[in-house]
Amino acid sequence: MEYFKISTSQTLVRLLPQEIVYIKADGNYSDVVLADGTSHTFTFQLGYLEKAATQLHDNPFFRVGRSYLINRRYVFVLNLTTEQLSFAGPELKAKIPPLTISREALKLLKEELEQAT
Repeated sequence: MEYFKISTSQTLVRLLPQEIVYIKADGNYSDVVLADGTSHTFTFQLGYLEKAATQLHDNPFFRVGRSYLINRRYVFVLNLTTEQLSFAGPELKAKIPPLTISREALKLLKEELEQAT
C-alpha cells in the first residue's frame, strides 16, 4: 500500500491516493478534498504537492491549470462548453460539487484522459 505523504518539521500526513479527489491551490495553502467529502487545508503550495505526487509509483494525479491537482480516477464528466468538471466513482462516499475550470486547462486534461489506457 503506497501513501501520498505530506511532511513538515512537526506534522506527517499520510493519505492513500484513492482517498484524494482533488487538491486546490489557495496562495501558500492547498485544500485537499477527500472522497468522504471533507476538506483539509495544508500550508503547502500546490507545486510542492504535485512534486510529492510524482514520487508515487502509480501517480493518478494530473495538474489542471494553476489551481488544481486532479485525481484522474474520479473524473466523470468534463464539459468544455460549460467549463465544468464533475466527479464520480465507487469510492466516493459523498457528493463532490463540480469544479469550474478554464477551457484551456480542461482541454489538456481531456487530451490526457483520451490518451490514458
